[in-house]
Amino acid sequence: MSSTPSASVDAYLEIPEGTCVLTHEPLNSQEIIQSVGDGRAGAIAVFIGTTRNSFKGKVVTRLDYQAYSKLAIKTMANIIQAAHTTYARSTHSPDQSSPAISLVKSVVHHRLGTVPVGEPSIVIAVSSPHRKEAFEACEFILEEVKSKVQIWKREFYEGESEEEAEWKANV
Repeated sequence: MSSTPSASVDAYLEIPEGTCVLTHEPLNSQEIIQSVGDGRAGAIAVFIGTTRNSFKGKVVTRLDYQAYSKLAIKTMANIIQAAHTTYARSTHSPDQSSPAISLVKSVVHHRLGTVPVGEPSIVIAVSSPHRKEAFEACEFILEEVKSKVQIWKREFYEGESEEEAEWKANV
C-alpha cells in the first residue's frame, strides 16, 4: 500500500520581479535581505514575522505550517507581480526614454514545518529607489500573502495535547 505524497513540499519560483520560496529550512534573514540589493535601490523594506511565545493569554510552544506548495508558490508570484504593477510610478526616466522603476526586486520566503518560538516563519524584502514604495509594497505583499496564499498554521500551547492543536488559515 503506497502513501500519498505530501502537498507541503519545498518550492522555489523565480520571476522577473523577484523570488518566492517555501522551505522547511530555517530562514536566513540577512541572506534574504541581501538578495534584493541593487545599485538602483535607495531603499530596502523588510518584514520578518517570528513565532511569538504567547497568544490570547496562552503560552505558545511552537507553530507548524503546511502548504499546498504547487499552488501556493504561484499565488506568491502573482502577489509579487501585482505589487510591482500597483506601485509602478507613472513618471519617466530623466531622458524620457523609459518609465522610471518604482520597485526593483521583491522576495517572499515562508517556512514550512515546525517553527520554534523566536524563529522567523516569513521574511519579505522589497527594494526600490524610494522608501515610500518599498514600505507600501512590503505591507501589500504581507497582507496579500496572509489572506490568499494556501498556507495553514497550527498553534501548539503549553499544557495542551497534540490533538487539541487546530489548523488555522494563515491570516
